[in-house]
Amino acid sequence: MTNASNGILKKFNLTNKTVLVTGASRGLGRRFSYVLSSMGAKVVLAARNKIKLQETEDYIKKSGGECLTVSMDVNDEKSVNEVFAKVDNLYGEVSILINNAGIAISKSSLKSTMDDWDSVMNTNLRGVFLCSKIFAKYLVNKKSSGKIVNISSIAAEKVLGNYLSSYCASKAAVSHLTRTLAYEYAKYNIQVNAIAPGYILTDLNKNFFDTIEGKETIDLIPQKRIGNAEELDGALLLLCSEAGSFMTGSIIRVDGGHVIS
Repeated sequence: MTNASNGILKKFNLTNKTVLVTGASRGLGRRFSYVLSSMGAKVVLAARNKIKLQETEDYIKKSGGECLTVSMDVNDEKSVNEVFAKVDNLYGEVSILINNAGIAISKSSLKSTMDDWDSVMNTNLRGVFLCSKIFAKYLVNKKSSGKIVNISSIAAEKVLGNYLSSYCASKAAVSHLTRTLAYEYAKYNIQVNAIAPGYILTDLNKNFFDTIEGKETIDLIPQKRIGNAEELDGALLLLCSEAGSFMTGSIIRVDGGHVIS
């Protein structure tokens, strides 16, 4: 390996960085946490149920990584503030926030209750805004720079089926919130970007893609397959590292070309 390539790879190194990942107990949050840890970051694993973080914690520590588990409700201002204070005391300054926590309720809008709507919006949108605001204020008070990576979805641009109106609306809002916060926080040297995954295989959806409807969905994707969680690694590391230092307000789609189909 040449000196030049070593220099390029060093830009992706996250040693001495502390990253907070919301929704880290499963799925993409678990993968993100592992990848960031493998690049040298100290990772704070956050979820409402701390017990559910055990598997992610064990996975990282067995791989030689360093992590801390915390119970945090992304909708509760007190909870989020307490976590940042705790982490700052135990791990030092948090410099990267991954807003990954999210839910979907698959139900016709005609049958959805306002509680259903509020549940999705509170987690997917209010939680992103609240965590971003508190993190940005934390950095501004310290006169430090930082990075926020929101997990949006191609649902922000493309209607995905008949029963995901609240989810699609929430992710469209997250994508535009990413742009508006990027514009607002740029003067503080805080970058705000997002990843918009397409269909990514997880334990929650793998059975669906074996069904007739699931196979029809795959056929709509130009690459004729669904993605794997590790195929988000590149976008994640770009936005979290110095390799993406001149990026803010960007939404990176990782979807096999689904949106353009």
